[in-house]
Amino acid sequence: MAISRSLAVLPWITLVLVLSFVTGGYCFYLPGVAPADFKMKDPLPVKVNKLTSTKTQLPYSYYSLPYCRPDTIVDSAENLGEVLRGDRIENSPYVFEMREPQMCQIVCKITLSDKEAKDLKEKIKDEYRINMILDNLPLVVPVKRLDQDSPTIYQHGFQVGVKGQYTGSKDEKYFIHNHLSFLVKYHKDVQVDLARIVGFEVKPFSVKHEYEGEWNGVKTRLSTCDPHAKRLVVSSDSPQEVEANKVIIFTYDVAFEESDVKWASRWDTYLLMTDDQIHWFSIVNSLMIVLFLSGMVAMIMLRTLYRDISKYNQLETQEEAQEETGWKLVHGDVFRPPAKSDLLCVYVGTGVQFFGMLLVTMIFALLGFLSPSNRGGLMTAMLLLWVFMGLFAGYSSARLYKMFKGTEWKKITLRTAFTFPGIMFAIFFVLNALIWGQKSSGAVPFTTMFALVLLWFGISVPLVFVGSYIGFKKPAIEDPVKTNKIPRQIPEQAWYMNPMFSILIGGILPFGAVFIELFFILTSIWLHQFYYIFGFLFLVFVILIVTCAEITIVLCYFQLCSEDYLWWWRSYLTSGSSALYLFLYAIFYFFTKLEITKPVSGILYFGYMLIASYAFFVLTGTIGFYACFWFTRLIYSSVKID
Repeated sequence: MAISRSLAVLPWITLVLVLSFVTGGYCFYLPGVAPADFKMKDPLPVKVNKLTSTKTQLPYSYYSLPYCRPDTIVDSAENLGEVLRGDRIENSPYVFEMREPQMCQIVCKITLSDKEAKDLKEKIKDEYRINMILDNLPLVVPVKRLDQDSPTIYQHGFQVGVKGQYTGSKDEKYFIHNHLSFLVKYHKDVQVDLARIVGFEVKPFSVKHEYEGEWNGVKTRLSTCDPHAKRLVVSSDSPQEVEANKVIIFTYDVAFEESDVKWASRWDTYLLMTDDQIHWFSIVNSLMIVLFLSGMVAMIMLRTLYRDISKYNQLETQEEAQEETGWKLVHGDVFRPPAKSDLLCVYVGTGVQFFGMLLVTMIFALLGFLSPSNRGGLMTAMLLLWVFMGLFAGYSSARLYKMFKGTEWKKITLRTAFTFPGIMFAIFFVLNALIWGQKSSGAVPFTTMFALVLLWFGISVPLVFVGSYIGFKKPAIEDPVKTNKIPRQIPEQAWYMNPMFSILIGGILPFGAVFIELFFILTSIWLHQFYYIFGFLFLVFVILIVTCAEITIVLCYFQLCSEDYLWWWRSYLTSGSSALYLFLYAIFYFFTKLEITKPVSGILYFGYMLIASYAFFVLTGTIGFYACFWFTRLIYSSVKID
């Protein structure tokens, strides 16, 4: 008892140590939620974030390229989710003044070395985009659609540069975007002279700047961009080429525009969903699958089972009972503990932990707590919830283990605490080493890795022990029927009842219910788009739960009717096999939608999708198992057994 008490106290001590690091100092309010008011001429510091590319999936720090630097580079406080995403938010030499337009402002002049020119060319070739932030709003490039009625699309960040050819030449050249034309949209308060920023847009240009006379720093008068002579940059007709020893002058304009958009709605343009019809089609498609399965389950439960139970309970003579076939015959074996029951307990416990984490995360997201303005908030919330759900993992695995007449509860607790997270951490560590080898900012630093291990060993493991202790202290779950001492022989099964065949068939429908939504999730992760349609996602999650439960119950009933009582593992694997289809779909998505060419980026993609598929297997398998567990207990408690 003293051990369990000390274990219960340990998570809270560790949490106090870790929380300041995890939340990046924001302990009492979500960053980005409190609005900032700006007076006329108030400074507006622009921050720079990582460079991103959908071709390589490897983020890099902004200052890894030869861009203008401020006097001192200051890192912004980052939470755990931001660090894991590879965000590196730093200050920049771009500082505006509220409602003060500026034209042709010189930032700095740089002469490229051989290495710098090579780095720039590589980043332009890989289509890297530069991400900036103003008042917690990410920078976007507005792109007009050819169809005039369609709304403007906003692309995140602007490209480092472009590849092209001079007129009459076939040689491919690289051009850098060295002139940025910013537009800051603000919403003005009518009563007072205060304004809030509601939009941050840019149009990048490549301009070979020229000047007369001596270079005089930021006060130099350019002949290519001169506000006094009303000569502004409006095109990239004479672009700035990237070559070693070439001089690049970085400049910018900033304009301010009053907007009717209120501060509370400023994220709406970023999250504009033009394809909601596809989501509704996805929901309707999934609901059709659910209705079909529900019909089958209703038919089994109401007609077939009711008839079976009535018939079984009316059998009077022993001869009649011996002649009877079907699921009642295996009543003496149906609750016999399965092979490798310890491992089943571990995976069921992990599945409960995962289910709890997803459910609570989605509820928080639905209530708006995990808004995209709170960068990294979703990942931080999921990690913390995973850690705290260890309590339920330990409880459920211990309850099942005790039902299987297990006695070594500490052993099962350790396996629950370390099996799934251990495999995940091993894959993650290898992938992180690969990212580190590429000198990418996406590599998780040692301090963050230490914080993750501390969360795991300091909070999750003790909570799994506390849950197991509580679960094992409770009385064992009683079987509704007695188990025979000698196992019954299983008759030869029809080809369609082969375990491998029925398991693979069982995974198709749960995957079919979610695959359209899966496309949008993969697009948001790998093509760097916002995903904030948690209403749709929650509906799909509910449909997934129902589909997994119903397909497992249907196939479990058919299995018991063919007098095969080995349902424990098969119920887990039936719905869990949908993870195999998820991974196959990830392979299809890789070759049809992504343009990844680097081997390291391909390994990263498949490594992370393997982690996602493994987690999906644990989640869906647990849902199927509990549905079948409830179903078998229900039907066998309804018949009279002599």
